Amino acid sequence: MRLLWITAALIFVLDQVTKYWVVQALDLKTVGSIDVLPPFLNLRMAWNEGINFGLFAGQSDTTRWILIAIAFLITGWVLWWIRKEGTRPMAFISAGVLIGGAMGNVIDRFIYGAVADFLNMSCCGFTNPYAFNVADIAIFAGALGLIFFTGESKPA
Repeated sequence: MRLLWITAALIFVLDQVTKYWVVQALDLKTVGSIDVLPPFLNLRMAWNEGINFGLFAGQSDTTRWILIAIAFLITGWVLWWIRKEGTRPMAFISAGVLIGGAMGNVIDRFIYGAVADFLNMSCCGFTNPYAFNVADIAIFAGALGLIFFTGESKPA
């Protein structure tokens, strides 16, 4: 379990440092956008009050607290499940990545009332209208890792 907590802490710190650097130090909250390697990598300030792709955004302040509660419930469930299920180090790392990302977004909801999204990537004539952050990447990667690194090993 120590591996899980170390991983969660590292992801949480990485997420919060990148958000602070981009939103505050680069002042993206005021500037709005910075082209880094157009069109592949751009910084676009987006305050996500909802869940993925802004679903449930624009709802009442109650929605914010419901989403915080859901994040804590999912984190609690992952902790319970991984203690029971996970025996491989990669399972604990995956759970830590997911939990660190989830808590990074929870802190944003506490501080800003919304999640600070700023990474925008487009390619090949497709203009991506959405922005995301390090925590979002971690949540996705952690969930994928839990799929691949938990459960019974299949014989070769």
